[in-house]
Amino acid sequence: MKTIAYYISDYGYGHASRSIGIIRKLLNEPEVQIIVCHSFALTFIKKSLHSNRVSYRNIKTDIGYLLEKDSIFPDKDILLKEYKSFVADWDQYIQQEREFLRENNVDLVISDISPLPFEVAASLAITSVGISNFTWSAYQGLIEEVELITYKEAYHKMTYFYSLAGSQERWDLYSNKYGFFSRDVDVHEVNRIRSMVNPNRNKKIIFLGLGMKIGVDALEQLSIRNSQNCVFLVSSNVQVNHSNVFQIPRDYLESQHYIAASDLVISKAGWGMIGEAINANIPLLILNRPSMKEESEYYQLS
Repeated sequence: MKTIAYYISDYGYGHASRSIGIIRKLLNEPEVQIIVCHSFALTFIKKSLHSNRVSYRNIKTDIGYLLEKDSIFPDKDILLKEYKSFVADWDQYIQQEREFLRENNVDLVISDISPLPFEVAASLAITSVGISNFTWSAYQGLIEEVELITYKEAYHKMTYFYSLAGSQERWDLYSNKYGFFSRDVDVHEVNRIRSMVNPNRNKKIIFLGLGMKIGVDALEQLSIRNSQNCVFLVSSNVQVNHSNVFQIPRDYLESQHYIAASDLVISKAGWGMIGEAINANIPLLILNRPSMKEESEYYQLS
């Protein structure tokens, strides 16, 4: 039995969703067992994976994006504060991960895209794979580059980097490029959702994807009451009570079906949601957040 330690960044549900898709494929190999290392969306991941060959470790793996109050834009001051706090304990984190990898006889480290395990894996001669559309560059323009040296040095210890669609980074190590991918879609479930939200098939279905970390009720700003020829699908965290708005149930795990049921997706430029829309051939309207280096790469693809 080969043991994989799979680290998932605490950025949000997008990293968790695409990692779930990869882990499901990895589990097709009967001699593989996986330890998921994550915190932010750990409950969601646990409910999505049904295998006795997957175990879970609740650990903070990254800082993610921290947003201004009632906004979709990052709060640079809080972000810098949290980053400094995180890297201040870096040596402690490294020692902790060294003990974990040794005690569990880990054969392979995969990370999307927490910097934590790479330095330790290299010191223990364990192969590591980074999978992402960005690494430290996601914080460019938000945190001064001189502050990011801890992250940059950690990522340079990757054995391999699997570069996903939208990445403009160049690494002096083995790298391979991959396009957008997503969790599989069940056509019957997609049709069920369409019939539920638009039983007369006389309206356009619009998916509004602002992410699970965004607390603002942006739907009010879109005057959705005036869009009676549309129905809107929103995440469970968006609290709106309108007849033409449907929340994805809080306990519904496979949100890619709601995206596939839509006629249009309006979204922040999250890689996972873009991948799910593209793979389902659904048109996309992407919100522009110029301060987000990660997201600016997508506009260069269009």
